[in-house]
Amino acid sequence: MDLNLKNKVALVTASSKGIGKATAELLTKEGCRVVICSSNQANIIEAAREIKHSCGIEPFWGVCDVSNPDDIVEIVKMTKEHFGDIDILVNNCGGPVPGVFDDLDDKNWLDAFDQVLLSVVRLSREVLPGMKMKNWGRIINITSKAVKQPIDNLMLSNSLRSAVTAFSKTLSNDVGKFNITVNNVAPGFTLTSRLYELALVKEKNTGVSHEEVLAEMAFSVPMKRLGSPEEIASMIVYLASEQAGFITGTTIQVDGGAIKSTY
Repeated sequence: MDLNLKNKVALVTASSKGIGKATAELLTKEGCRVVICSSNQANIIEAAREIKHSCGIEPFWGVCDVSNPDDIVEIVKMTKEHFGDIDILVNNCGGPVPGVFDDLDDKNWLDAFDQVLLSVVRLSREVLPGMKMKNWGRIINITSKAVKQPIDNLMLSNSLRSAVTAFSKTLSNDVGKFNITVNNVAPGFTLTSRLYELALVKEKNTGVSHEEVLAEMAFSVPMKRLGSPEEIASMIVYLASEQAGFITGTTIQVDGGAIKSTY
């Protein structure tokens, strides 16, 4: 299927590895002019090298900590100078620190607010004027299955990613008249470094090996396996397409059936 994405300008944040990198790679293969970024320069350079090896095209890259408003302004400015206004924004970020309510102080909450919610607000604010001028745009936020079914020991992620969902729904109502869609993709247990880190935390807290923790996660999924970053990325890229132009204000889980609710 031709997704009609050739020459669209896409910015994918936190894209040095995992779901962000897989998304950037698929968008590149669809003919997008892709910008990737990470807070870690060495990691993003390596990601650009790997995408070039896979696709034959090296994405434009920059250093951006999405918790830093100045970095957000700068990466959008760099993208516009290199390619023009952004057509597709994929908001991704690392997960905030794990913990239950009693583990977390005000700094933890404020850091998570900047990282998870305010990064989406700031990036959306930067790209929307150009999208409105073109009368076309896609904003896709990578959240978590936790927005529909909270995950133990992830108080901050459960709370702030749910806030992203409410923000996105509200924003979609405001910008739909400009042919701009706003959607969320909620991954289930996906084999990324973040999942591995959470398994190590559980190993430390419970004494159960991280291998067993990952096996338990996989067993809890009806499909009896963990997802791959590429499977999540495929949904993200479809939502970026012309064919998905009447899908907005939604949160779509890609979780192997792990969420138990019917809606």
